[in-house]
Amino acid sequence: MTDSNAKDSVGIVKPQSIHFDEALTLRSGKVIEAYDLMIECYGELNDDKSNAILICHALSSDHHAAGFHSTEGVVDKKPGWWDTCIGPGKPIDSNKFFIVSLNNLGGCAGSTGPTSTNPATNKAYGPDFPIVTVRDWVKSQARLADYLGIEQWAAVIGGSLGGMQVLRWAISYPERLRHAVVIAAAPKLSAQNIAFNEVARQSITSDPDFHQGHYYEHNTYPKKGLTLARMIGHITYLSDSSMRDKFGKDSLTEGNFGRDLSTGKLNFGFDVDFQVESYLQYKGESFSSNFDANTYLLITKTLDYFDPAVDYEGDLSKAFLQGKCKFLVVSFSSDWRFPPERSREIVDTLLKAKRQVSYLEIESDGGHDAFLLPVPRYLEGLSSYLSVVANEPVTTEKSSHAS
Repeated sequence: MTDSNAKDSVGIVKPQSIHFDEALTLRSGKVIEAYDLMIECYGELNDDKSNAILICHALSSDHHAAGFHSTEGVVDKKPGWWDTCIGPGKPIDSNKFFIVSLNNLGGCAGSTGPTSTNPATNKAYGPDFPIVTVRDWVKSQARLADYLGIEQWAAVIGGSLGGMQVLRWAISYPERLRHAVVIAAAPKLSAQNIAFNEVARQSITSDPDFHQGHYYEHNTYPKKGLTLARMIGHITYLSDSSMRDKFGKDSLTEGNFGRDLSTGKLNFGFDVDFQVESYLQYKGESFSSNFDANTYLLITKTLDYFDPAVDYEGDLSKAFLQGKCKFLVVSFSSDWRFPPERSREIVDTLLKAKRQVSYLEIESDGGHDAFLLPVPRYLEGLSSYLSVVANEPVTTEKSSHAS
């Protein structure tokens, strides 16, 4: 599926849509009778299918994790969202591993979701698409592994919401992965995080163009609401120091106007004065034109609902008593969305369950988004760990295919 055009890139990649006719019963009790998952693959699967890695994406990402797309012969110059980590010689090395990245169920990048046609109405699902949980996602990902003939992943890797999927894999299918790499994640959301998500959802649903989620039928979308939701989210992905580096010279001190204010002068009103204002508006508007609002609502709820300890009397360590997979947990010092102490909660939980776990805490000013950035110590640590994974002897046990 790849055609390398650079020594450190997987090159031009072509997404593939895979159809599943088997009905998927969701945790809510609702049923999706059939669905599609959009995937990309990098590298080659070895003969015994033991070198496969699954990439789980975060809230607004998708299957395009590495390389470049081609449209009508014109190369898309924007690389996949994790191109810093995936490719020949990179930490997730496509010369050593067969790497699978997908757009999750409920997404808006080719997998079945709110923008897909509901066979019951012959219209887009819109707000009628059922809420999915991380457990539902992982169940669909296990079916994807079956389709690809992969009995056991060498590793399942993800950051943020992707890291939560990794934890769910180790709980639901403990014999189907040898390594779990959990990056910038948490065992569940804090009340503050749920609050941010709710403000974002209210921003969308209160937009007059939302039309109770049926905006497709009105040939519009809640641009203002989705823009504001993304602006709120984007602030939480950055750190104070990274914003200070970008915009710290913004000032109302005389002599700094021309250099630091985006307009070069004071408006003495509510129009844009500061660079950080125009930056956030640009980010929000760009996102709103490329991402579906119903999908954003759905996935933020997926985040809110993640709490696997509820099935184990509130003791998450009991969830990890089965299986033999090893764990790498990574956090970043300036991440205040999922700060290091949340990763240390995961580590303590795994140690209580007597699991083998390595922990890496990275000094970085990148905030929550640091897991997407080329932070040298982070890349070195991830590369070192996965080099061991690539060279270890493989003894695959028959999976119980637990749910």
